[in-house]
Amino acid sequence: MNFEDFIVAPRQFRTEKWQIGNKITSEIKENSIVLLFVSDYRGANGDAESQDFTGIRREFYKLSQLDFDIPIIDLGDLVSGKTPQDSHYILQEVLSACHQKGAIPVIVGGSNDLAFSLFSALNFHQQDINYTQISNVVSLKQDEEIHESTFLSKILSSKNFSIKNYHHLGYQKHLNEMDSVNLIKEVQFDIIRLAEMMNSTEKTEPYFRKADLVTINCDAIETFAEAFSMNPQVNGLNRREICAYMKEIGLSERLKSVGIFNYNIYSDSQLNHQLLAQMIWYLIEGINIQKSHPKEKSYETFFVLINDEQYAFKRDVFNNLWYFGEDENIDNCIPCSRSDFDEAKRGFLSPRFTRV
Repeated sequence: MNFEDFIVAPRQFRTEKWQIGNKITSEIKENSIVLLFVSDYRGANGDAESQDFTGIRREFYKLSQLDFDIPIIDLGDLVSGKTPQDSHYILQEVLSACHQKGAIPVIVGGSNDLAFSLFSALNFHQQDINYTQISNVVSLKQDEEIHESTFLSKILSSKNFSIKNYHHLGYQKHLNEMDSVNLIKEVQFDIIRLAEMMNSTEKTEPYFRKADLVTINCDAIETFAEAFSMNPQVNGLNRREICAYMKEIGLSERLKSVGIFNYNIYSDSQLNHQLLAQMIWYLIEGINIQKSHPKEKSYETFFVLINDEQYAFKRDVFNNLWYFGEDENIDNCIPCSRSDFDEAKRGFLSPRFTRV
Protein backbone atom coordinates (compact mmCIF):
# COMPACT_ATOMS: atom_id res chain seq x y z
CA MET A 1 0.00 0.00 0.00
CA ASN A 2 1.26 3.47 -0.93
CA PHE A 3 1.13 5.56 2.24
CA GLU A 4 1.58 8.77 0.26
CA ASP A 5 -2.07 8.48 -0.78
CA PHE A 6 -3.37 9.04 2.74
CA ILE A 7 -0.55 10.65 4.73
CA VAL A 8 0.28 14.34 4.40
CA ALA A 9 4.00 14.95 4.82
CA PRO A 10 4.92 17.19 7.78
CA ARG A 11 6.06 20.77 7.36
CA GLN A 12 9.80 21.31 7.62
CA PHE A 13 11.30 23.51 10.33
CA ARG A 14 14.71 25.08 10.66
CA THR A 15 16.39 23.57 13.73
CA GLU A 16 19.78 23.65 15.43
CA LYS A 17 22.09 20.63 15.33
CA TRP A 18 21.43 19.86 19.01
CA GLN A 19 17.65 19.89 18.61
CA ILE A 20 15.58 16.77 18.02
CA GLY A 21 14.09 18.18 14.83
CA ASN A 22 17.54 17.93 13.25
CA LYS A 23 17.44 14.16 13.81
CA ILE A 24 13.96 13.44 12.46
CA THR A 25 13.44 11.76 9.07
CA SER A 26 10.31 10.73 7.15
CA GLU A 27 10.73 7.06 6.16
CA ILE A 28 10.03 4.08 8.41
CA LYS A 29 13.28 2.41 9.46
CA GLU A 30 14.10 -0.78 11.31
CA ASN A 31 13.77 -0.48 15.11
CA SER A 32 12.79 3.18 14.96
CA ILE A 33 10.19 5.36 16.69
CA VAL A 34 7.47 6.43 14.25
CA LEU A 35 5.24 9.44 14.93
CA LEU A 36 1.88 9.73 13.19
CA PHE A 37 -0.65 12.48 13.85
CA VAL A 38 -4.38 11.78 13.49
CA SER A 39 -7.38 14.14 13.18
CA ASP A 40 -10.31 11.71 13.33
CA TYR A 41 -12.40 12.40 16.45
CA ARG A 42 -15.66 10.86 15.24
CA GLY A 43 -15.40 8.13 17.85
CA ALA A 44 -15.91 10.86 20.47
CA ASN A 45 -18.73 12.63 18.58
CA GLY A 46 -16.25 15.03 17.00
CA ASP A 47 -15.36 15.55 13.35
CA ALA A 48 -12.68 14.24 11.03
CA GLU A 49 -11.52 17.44 9.34
CA SER A 50 -7.76 17.67 8.83
CA GLN A 51 -6.19 19.67 11.65
CA ASP A 52 -2.98 21.64 11.86
CA PHE A 53 -0.34 20.02 14.08
CA THR A 54 2.24 22.69 13.30
CA GLY A 55 2.17 24.20 16.80
CA ILE A 56 2.87 20.83 18.42
CA ARG A 57 5.62 19.98 15.96
CA ARG A 58 7.27 23.36 16.40
CA GLU A 59 7.46 22.83 20.17
CA PHE A 60 8.63 19.23 19.79
CA TYR A 61 11.25 19.80 17.11
CA LYS A 62 13.08 22.43 19.16
CA LEU A 63 13.63 20.14 22.16
CA SER A 64 17.07 18.61 22.77
CA GLN A 65 18.00 15.32 21.10
CA LEU A 66 20.45 14.56 23.93
CA ASP A 67 22.33 11.37 23.04
CA PHE A 68 19.33 9.56 21.54
CA ASP A 69 20.45 6.69 19.32
CA ILE A 70 17.13 5.37 18.04
CA PRO A 71 15.98 6.78 14.67
CA ILE A 72 12.93 9.06 15.00
CA ILE A 73 10.48 9.23 12.11
CA ASP A 74 7.69 11.75 11.57
CA LEU A 75 5.43 10.20 8.94
CA GLY A 76 3.07 13.17 8.92
CA ASP A 77 -0.69 13.54 9.27
CA LEU A 78 -3.11 10.72 8.53
CA VAL A 79 -5.95 11.69 6.20
CA SER A 80 -9.26 10.57 7.74
CA GLY A 81 -11.32 8.00 5.85
CA LYS A 82 -14.85 8.58 4.62
CA THR A 83 -16.12 6.65 7.64
CA PRO A 84 -14.58 5.93 11.06
CA GLN A 85 -14.20 2.32 9.93
CA ASP A 86 -12.10 3.50 6.98
CA SER A 87 -9.85 5.45 9.33
CA HIS A 88 -9.42 2.37 11.52
CA TYR A 89 -8.50 0.28 8.49
CA ILE A 90 -5.96 2.77 7.12
CA LEU A 91 -4.40 3.24 10.55
CA GLN A 92 -4.04 -0.51 11.03
CA GLU A 93 -2.22 -0.79 7.70
CA VAL A 94 0.32 1.84 8.77
CA LEU A 95 0.74 0.23 12.18
CA SER A 96 1.28 -3.18 10.63
CA ALA A 97 4.03 -1.75 8.40
CA CYS A 98 5.72 -0.37 11.53
CA HIS A 99 5.49 -3.68 13.39
CA GLN A 100 6.97 -5.55 10.42
CA LYS A 101 10.10 -3.42 10.75
CA GLY A 102 10.27 -3.66 14.53
CA ALA A 103 9.42 0.05 14.82
CA ILE A 104 7.40 1.52 17.69
CA PRO A 105 4.50 3.58 16.32
CA VAL A 106 3.37 6.54 18.45
CA ILE A 107 -0.09 7.75 17.40
CA VAL A 108 -0.88 11.33 18.46
CA GLY A 109 -4.41 12.73 18.25
CA GLY A 110 -7.75 11.26 17.35
CA SER A 111 -10.38 9.88 19.68
CA ASN A 112 -9.78 7.21 22.30
CA ASP A 113 -11.45 4.45 20.25
CA LEU A 114 -8.40 4.36 17.97
CA ALA A 115 -6.85 2.21 20.71
CA PHE A 116 -8.87 -0.60 19.10
CA SER A 117 -6.79 -0.24 15.94
CA LEU A 118 -3.54 -0.25 17.89
CA PHE A 119 -4.55 -3.45 19.66
CA SER A 120 -5.87 -5.09 16.48
CA ALA A 121 -2.73 -4.33 14.46
CA LEU A 122 -0.44 -5.58 17.24
CA ASN A 123 -2.55 -8.70 17.76
CA PHE A 124 -1.93 -9.62 14.12
CA HIS A 125 1.81 -9.84 14.86
CA GLN A 126 1.86 -11.34 18.36
CA GLN A 127 -0.26 -13.11 20.96
CA ASP A 128 -0.73 -12.61 24.72
CA ILE A 129 -0.70 -8.81 24.70
CA ASN A 130 -0.17 -6.82 27.88
CA TYR A 131 -2.28 -3.65 27.53
CA THR A 132 -2.09 -0.69 29.93
CA GLN A 133 -4.44 2.25 29.57
CA ILE A 134 -4.35 5.59 31.41
CA SER A 135 -7.90 6.95 31.40
CA ASN A 136 -10.17 8.68 33.87
CA VAL A 137 -13.19 6.68 32.71
CA VAL A 138 -14.00 2.98 32.40
CA SER A 139 -16.67 2.21 29.83
CA LEU A 140 -17.73 -1.29 28.80
CA LYS A 141 -20.83 -0.40 26.80
CA GLN A 142 -21.99 -2.75 24.06
CA ASP A 143 -22.69 -1.53 20.52
CA GLU A 144 -22.08 -2.62 16.94
CA GLU A 145 -20.10 0.54 16.21
CA ILE A 146 -16.63 1.20 17.58
CA HIS A 147 -16.48 4.43 19.58
CA GLU A 148 -14.84 5.57 22.79
CA SER A 149 -17.50 3.99 24.99
CA THR A 150 -17.37 0.56 23.33
CA PHE A 151 -13.81 -0.06 22.13
CA LEU A 152 -12.64 -1.54 25.44
CA SER A 153 -15.46 -4.07 25.65
CA LYS A 154 -14.70 -5.09 22.06
CA ILE A 155 -11.04 -5.67 22.93
CA LEU A 156 -11.73 -7.60 26.13
CA SER A 157 -14.55 -9.74 24.75
CA SER A 158 -13.31 -10.52 21.23
CA LYS A 159 -12.56 -14.20 20.54
CA ASN A 160 -10.06 -13.09 17.89
CA PHE A 161 -7.91 -11.09 20.31
CA SER A 162 -5.28 -12.52 22.64
CA ILE A 163 -4.93 -10.40 25.77
CA LYS A 164 -2.77 -11.56 28.66
CA ASN A 165 -3.14 -8.65 31.08
CA TYR A 166 -5.10 -5.42 31.14
CA HIS A 167 -4.28 -2.60 33.55
CA HIS A 168 -6.55 0.45 33.81
CA LEU A 169 -4.90 3.38 35.56
CA GLY A 170 -6.19 6.77 36.67
CA TYR A 171 -9.93 6.23 36.89
CA GLN A 172 -11.90 8.72 38.99
CA LYS A 173 -14.76 7.33 41.07
CA HIS A 174 -17.04 10.34 40.64
CA LEU A 175 -16.95 10.02 36.84
CA ASN A 176 -17.71 6.32 36.51
CA GLU A 177 -20.55 3.85 36.57
CA MET A 178 -19.53 1.37 39.26
CA ASP A 179 -20.82 -1.64 37.32
CA SER A 180 -18.01 -1.22 34.78
CA VAL A 181 -15.41 -0.75 37.51
CA ASN A 182 -16.63 -3.82 39.38
CA LEU A 183 -16.65 -5.92 36.22
CA ILE A 184 -12.98 -5.13 35.58
CA LYS A 185 -12.23 -6.26 39.13
CA GLU A 186 -14.34 -9.41 38.80
CA VAL A 187 -12.37 -10.64 35.79
CA GLN A 188 -9.21 -9.98 37.83
CA PHE A 189 -7.73 -7.20 35.76
CA ASP A 190 -6.05 -4.36 37.64
CA ILE A 191 -7.85 -1.05 38.02
CA ILE A 192 -6.09 1.79 39.80
CA ARG A 193 -7.53 5.09 41.04
CA LEU A 194 -6.01 8.46 40.23
CA ALA A 195 -5.07 8.97 43.89
CA GLU A 196 -2.69 6.00 43.74
CA MET A 197 -0.82 7.53 40.78
CA MET A 198 -0.21 11.00 42.21
CA ASN A 199 3.12 12.39 43.48
CA SER A 200 5.18 9.31 42.61
CA THR A 201 5.37 6.66 39.89
CA GLU A 202 6.81 3.99 42.20
CA LYS A 203 3.61 2.11 43.05
CA THR A 204 2.22 2.01 39.51
CA GLU A 205 5.46 1.63 37.52
CA PRO A 206 5.07 -2.20 37.59
CA TYR A 207 1.94 -1.91 35.41
CA PHE A 208 4.05 -0.46 32.59
CA ARG A 209 7.15 -2.66 32.91
CA LYS A 210 5.92 -5.52 30.70
CA ALA A 211 3.39 -3.55 28.63
CA ASP A 212 3.25 -4.23 24.89
CA LEU A 213 0.66 -1.52 24.25
CA VAL A 214 -0.01 1.67 26.21
CA THR A 215 -2.65 4.26 25.42
CA ILE A 216 -3.23 7.57 27.16
CA ASN A 217 -6.59 9.33 27.23
CA CYS A 218 -5.73 13.03 27.62
CA ASP A 219 -8.98 13.45 29.60
CA ALA A 220 -7.00 11.90 32.49
CA ILE A 221 -4.71 14.97 32.55
CA GLU A 222 -5.83 18.04 34.47
CA THR A 223 -6.54 21.20 32.50
CA PHE A 224 -4.53 24.15 33.77
CA ALA A 225 -5.53 26.94 31.36
CA GLU A 226 -7.22 26.38 28.02
CA ALA A 227 -8.74 22.90 27.72
CA PHE A 228 -5.98 20.30 27.22
CA SER A 229 -8.32 17.49 26.19
CA MET A 230 -11.60 17.03 24.37
CA ASN A 231 -13.35 16.52 27.72
CA PRO A 232 -11.36 18.81 30.06
CA GLN A 233 -11.20 17.91 33.74
CA VAL A 234 -10.37 19.94 36.82
CA ASN A 235 -8.79 16.85 38.42
CA GLY A 236 -6.23 14.54 36.85
CA LEU A 237 -2.54 13.90 36.52
CA ASN A 238 -0.60 17.16 36.57
CA ARG A 239 2.04 18.24 34.04
CA ARG A 240 5.03 16.79 35.86
CA GLU A 241 3.26 13.53 36.70
CA ILE A 242 2.19 12.78 33.13
CA CYS A 243 5.71 13.45 31.82
CA ALA A 244 7.13 11.13 34.48
CA TYR A 245 4.66 8.44 33.42
CA MET A 246 5.53 8.91 29.75
CA LYS A 247 9.13 8.12 30.62
CA GLU A 248 7.99 5.00 32.53
CA ILE A 249 6.02 3.93 29.46
CA GLY A 250 9.14 4.27 27.34
CA LEU A 251 11.05 2.15 29.85
CA SER A 252 8.75 -0.82 29.23
CA GLU A 253 10.81 -3.89 28.33
CA ARG A 254 8.27 -5.00 25.70
CA LEU A 255 6.82 -1.77 24.32
CA LYS A 256 5.44 -2.16 20.78
CA SER A 257 2.89 0.63 20.34
CA VAL A 258 1.69 3.85 22.02
CA GLY A 259 -1.38 6.05 21.54
CA ILE A 260 -2.03 9.55 22.90
CA PHE A 261 -5.70 10.27 22.30
CA ASN A 262 -8.39 12.90 22.93
CA TYR A 263 -5.91 15.79 22.87
CA ASN A 264 -7.72 19.08 22.21
CA ILE A 265 -6.48 19.65 18.69
CA TYR A 266 -8.57 22.84 18.46
CA SER A 267 -6.48 24.50 21.15
CA ASP A 268 -4.26 27.45 20.21
CA SER A 269 -2.52 27.38 23.58
CA GLN A 270 1.26 27.29 23.30
CA LEU A 271 1.35 25.74 26.79
CA ASN A 272 -0.83 22.86 25.64
CA HIS A 273 1.41 22.35 22.60
CA GLN A 274 4.46 22.39 24.87
CA LEU A 275 3.03 19.83 27.25
CA LEU A 276 2.08 17.39 24.50
CA ALA A 277 5.49 17.87 22.84
CA GLN A 278 7.27 17.20 26.12
CA MET A 279 5.12 14.12 26.77
CA ILE A 280 6.34 12.70 23.46
CA TRP A 281 9.93 13.70 24.30
CA TYR A 282 9.90 11.92 27.68
CA LEU A 283 8.46 8.81 26.03
CA ILE A 284 11.36 8.82 23.56
CA GLU A 285 13.86 9.36 26.37
CA GLY A 286 12.49 6.31 28.20
CA ILE A 287 12.70 4.15 25.06
CA ASN A 288 16.32 5.18 24.51
CA ILE A 289 17.24 4.40 28.11
CA GLN A 290 15.59 0.98 27.93
CA LYS A 291 17.42 0.11 24.71
CA SER A 292 20.73 0.83 26.45
CA HIS A 293 20.06 -1.61 29.31
CA PRO A 294 22.05 -4.88 29.31
CA LYS A 295 20.23 -7.90 27.90
CA GLU A 296 21.70 -10.29 30.45
CA LYS A 297 20.38 -9.59 33.93
CA SER A 298 21.00 -10.95 37.40
CA TYR A 299 18.62 -11.04 40.35
CA GLU A 300 18.77 -11.27 44.10
CA THR A 301 16.06 -13.39 45.75
CA PHE A 302 14.48 -12.57 49.11
CA PHE A 303 12.05 -14.81 50.99
CA VAL A 304 9.23 -13.59 53.22
CA LEU A 305 7.25 -15.75 55.64
CA ILE A 306 3.54 -14.89 56.05
CA ASN A 307 1.24 -17.18 58.08
CA ASP A 308 3.67 -20.09 57.69
CA GLU A 309 3.73 -19.60 53.90
CA GLN A 310 6.98 -18.65 52.16
CA TYR A 311 6.93 -16.13 49.32
CA ALA A 312 9.78 -14.99 47.08
CA PHE A 313 10.65 -11.53 45.79
CA LYS A 314 13.39 -10.81 43.26
CA ARG A 315 15.38 -7.61 42.75
CA ASP A 316 17.03 -6.73 39.46
CA VAL A 317 20.59 -5.89 40.46
CA PHE A 318 21.08 -3.46 37.55
CA ASN A 319 18.01 -1.23 37.78
CA ASN A 320 16.70 -2.05 41.27
CA LEU A 321 13.27 -3.15 39.98
CA TRP A 322 11.32 -5.77 41.94
CA TYR A 323 9.36 -8.89 41.03
CA PHE A 324 7.16 -11.34 42.93
CA GLY A 325 7.70 -15.04 42.34
CA GLU A 326 10.29 -17.79 42.62
CA ASP A 327 10.33 -18.94 39.00
CA GLU A 328 13.77 -18.89 37.37
CA ASN A 329 12.19 -17.36 34.25
CA ILE A 330 11.64 -13.72 35.22
CA ASP A 331 8.85 -13.45 32.62
CA ASN A 332 6.79 -15.76 34.84
CA CYS A 333 7.23 -13.44 37.83
CA ILE A 334 4.95 -10.47 38.54
CA PRO A 335 6.44 -6.95 38.36
CA CYS A 336 6.05 -5.18 41.69
CA SER A 337 7.51 -2.32 43.71
CA ARG A 338 9.86 -2.12 46.68
CA SER A 339 6.89 -1.03 48.77
CA ASP A 340 5.14 -4.34 47.90
CA PHE A 341 8.14 -6.17 49.36
CA ASP A 342 8.15 -3.94 52.44
CA GLU A 343 4.42 -4.55 52.94
CA ALA A 344 4.99 -8.31 52.70
CA LYS A 345 7.62 -8.12 55.43
CA ARG A 346 4.93 -6.52 57.61
CA GLY A 347 2.58 -9.42 56.88
CA PHE A 348 0.45 -7.98 54.07
CA LEU A 349 0.57 -9.57 50.62
CA SER A 350 -1.17 -7.82 47.72
CA PRO A 351 -4.13 -9.89 46.44
CA ARG A 352 -2.86 -9.57 42.86
CA PHE A 353 0.08 -11.84 43.77
CA THR A 354 -2.15 -14.75 44.82
CA ARG A 355 -4.60 -14.86 41.93
CA VAL A 356 -5.04 -18.28 40.37
